[in-house]
Amino acid sequence: MRSRTPDRLCAEAVDLALAAAEDVAGPGRVGGHLGVQVEGDRVVTHFFACREDAYQGWRWAVTVARAPRAKLVTVDETVLVPGPDSLLAPSWVPWEDRLRPGDLGVGDLLPTKEDDERLEPGYTDVDPEDAEEPVGFGPGAVAQQLGLGRPRVLSPLGLDLAADRWEEHFGVRTAMAQAAPAHCVSCGFLVKIGGPLGQAFGVCANEYAPADGHMVSLGFGCGGHSEAAVMPAVPPMSAPVVDDYEIEPVRVHPEAGSVDDAEPGEELGHS
Repeated sequence: MRSRTPDRLCAEAVDLALAAAEDVAGPGRVGGHLGVQVEGDRVVTHFFACREDAYQGWRWAVTVARAPRAKLVTVDETVLVPGPDSLLAPSWVPWEDRLRPGDLGVGDLLPTKEDDERLEPGYTDVDPEDAEEPVGFGPGAVAQQLGLGRPRVLSPLGLDLAADRWEEHFGVRTAMAQAAPAHCVSCGFLVKIGGPLGQAFGVCANEYAPADGHMVSLGFGCGGHSEAAVMPAVPPMSAPVVDDYEIEPVRVHPEAGSVDDAEPGEELGHS
């Protein structure tokens, strides 16, 4: 059983431990003695402060030991270890757990695990290219047309996960859907999809809608619904009417006193 009382000779070997730490860190980079820790019978670790600016709160740990019935203390190892207040990097997380939607860039390859729970084996693994029948004939071509030629397809879990993601952004419980005058199921801009998810989702094709090009729940809705506010058709403008009738000139009576304009036999009046 490990003794909790440090070995006296090992605990007193502070100068030996300090010299070992300075041999690794360099002169002037090792601070004061911080204490000892019992590692086992006649095995003790000495801690010294670290004066490196980049390692605030870290400590130099020098482990010393001695053999049974021996008085000579020797150095086992010298390492730099973090202290209770040290700034540490976060724990390592596997890449498949760090990956987030949108991280995949141009040229990136995202491997899929062989036992991915989101996928399950397809109904057939016939490859149309390996079939002996002419192109467009045989079981491989039929399977490809029916969508059955894929090695793996979405599992029930994969379908549920996809439905949950789509419902979160464009689902019936969103504020947009709650304020909408009608649902997507009756909208003319909805593009239907096949498969099990087609019973609850479709693709919005209204360029003015907030969900254009996205998968939307049939219970989703927005103000861009095709039948929400149908504008009446504007009546066509009538053709302009051109008046082509001949118009007789209007005679203008001359001013009084004009001899030339007086009618024959008419005398001019005198004032």
